[in-house]
Amino acid sequence: MPPPCSSTSGSSQSAGINLPESMNKHCGRSTNAEVKDEGRSKAERPPAPPGKGETQSTLRVVCLMVSAFVAIFLVALDRTIISTAIPKITDEFDSFDDVGWYGSAYLLTCCAFQLLFGKLYKLFSVRVVFLASILVFEVASAICGVAPNSVAFIIGRAICGVGAAGILAGTIMCIIHSMPLQKRPQVQGLFGALFGIASVVGPLVGGAFASSVTWRWCFYVNLPIGGAAMIFIVFCLRVPDQDRAKVSWVEKLLQLDFLGTTLLMSGVVCLILALQWGGQTYAWSSGRVVACLVLMGVLLLSFFAVQIFLPKTATLPVRILLQRSIISGFWQTLCVGSGNYIFVYFLPIWFQSTMGSSAVESGIRLLPMMISMVVGSIVGGITNSKIGYYTPLAIIGSCIMSVGAGLLTTFQVDTGEAKWIGYQIIYGIGLGLCFQVPNLVAQTVLPKPDVPSGLALMLFGQLIGAAVFVSVGENILANQLVKRLSGVPGFNTGLVTSGGVTELVNAMPAQLHDTVVHSYNEALRGVFQVGFIISCLTVLGAATLEWKSIKNEQPRPDAENKALAAGQQTLESAGR
Repeated sequence: MPPPCSSTSGSSQSAGINLPESMNKHCGRSTNAEVKDEGRSKAERPPAPPGKGETQSTLRVVCLMVSAFVAIFLVALDRTIISTAIPKITDEFDSFDDVGWYGSAYLLTCCAFQLLFGKLYKLFSVRVVFLASILVFEVASAICGVAPNSVAFIIGRAICGVGAAGILAGTIMCIIHSMPLQKRPQVQGLFGALFGIASVVGPLVGGAFASSVTWRWCFYVNLPIGGAAMIFIVFCLRVPDQDRAKVSWVEKLLQLDFLGTTLLMSGVVCLILALQWGGQTYAWSSGRVVACLVLMGVLLLSFFAVQIFLPKTATLPVRILLQRSIISGFWQTLCVGSGNYIFVYFLPIWFQSTMGSSAVESGIRLLPMMISMVVGSIVGGITNSKIGYYTPLAIIGSCIMSVGAGLLTTFQVDTGEAKWIGYQIIYGIGLGLCFQVPNLVAQTVLPKPDVPSGLALMLFGQLIGAAVFVSVGENILANQLVKRLSGVPGFNTGLVTSGGVTELVNAMPAQLHDTVVHSYNEALRGVFQVGFIISCLTVLGAATLEWKSIKNEQPRPDAENKALAAGQQTLESAGR
């Protein structure tokens, strides 16, 4: 009978030995198994973040994080900075009909390429892909800045979205490669905080450039700041060597899911077109809108079929899509992104329509939500690092956010300052507590090779939710205004679809201004009710998350898990 090998068990797990094979031969041959296992291609192994035995210079990590967050802040800023500059852009290009595409072109490519970047970060050097993404974003910003006409500007915005998709995923990859899992929530809390800050700062900066210099500086400003960030990232980002030299670039390119990406992008285009046209340019029952919706369904079903039947090149392997916490996390991030953008986008309109605020003033009045979100994100990150479990904060944050969203639906024309500030604070704190949980979920429950794809899926959910429900909100607002004002003298539907809040109020006789303001309030309450419902649905995703601790080791691939389990059983029988 062979001697017990209990002393081998702990070391074998840390070395990643093929235990069943070694134990079937003899416990004493474990050394040979270790050697054999160490000889496996390193390309099959994912990069490991710094652990207890690996440390990086504190200064280097700080410089890297600052540079990565500068890049992510530029991306977040780019989503909102043109909102107050659009009137100047349309005046110069004489292109009012193209306004919808100025934002949609960016969101379209950012959504469509997000999943592809998850695969790119898995196959290629994180540093190379991240720097290439920033470079694409910088080039696109230059195109927008020098655009001679509306078409060139839209092309620049679309290319900006591609670069932004890579930067969003790349920033989190930088965090993964710079610190262990249990320390990441504190840093990732700032990730969400930056988006909150940019939501307020963007319109202010855009308005300042458009009125004082030229709207083109909304894009020129990205060039020196992004260039400086790239220089720091070159010197500060250190990724463990994965020995990719054994796999050629051609072989890696063949592993990319070009068919799936094409189908997904086409499906997203059809969805955006349907949302842009439906209820405003064309009726929802019109042939164009119905055709877009039907084609979208066919294309997205085809995308999922490709993921199932072509697993070797799948952008989203089925094992990721069927993981319980990934499903729950995706649902949560979809609802959080949708609800958040409804309130961030439409609360300024409420301030402008009921209080007569300017675009800049309405952005300032949104500060209570953004500041409380920043506080919630930081507190949530620290708490997650301390207790290790993210599920409690996901549930608590979702519930607080839902209460805040419900209170925001009670707004009236005469709602006092204490209420509109207090309700925003409640919503913002809840949002901050749960905003980054889905990203932590992907890093905790997935094997390391699947983490980039899992992160890309979470970011995709957030982006597509924002794109869809902002368009839904616009349709609800327009339809409700038309319904409530259709019998008012001097009103025509063109005032809703082509004019802003101020134009609509000023176009009506003075004695009807109160009627318009009350109609705006009730129409916006209908939009806020959609945000409330979506926020409540967030709780469903949070409550169904697995209770996993970020202080524990990340899961191994399935084959390795089975090998370890079989090896442990053999060890126990050998010990007896």
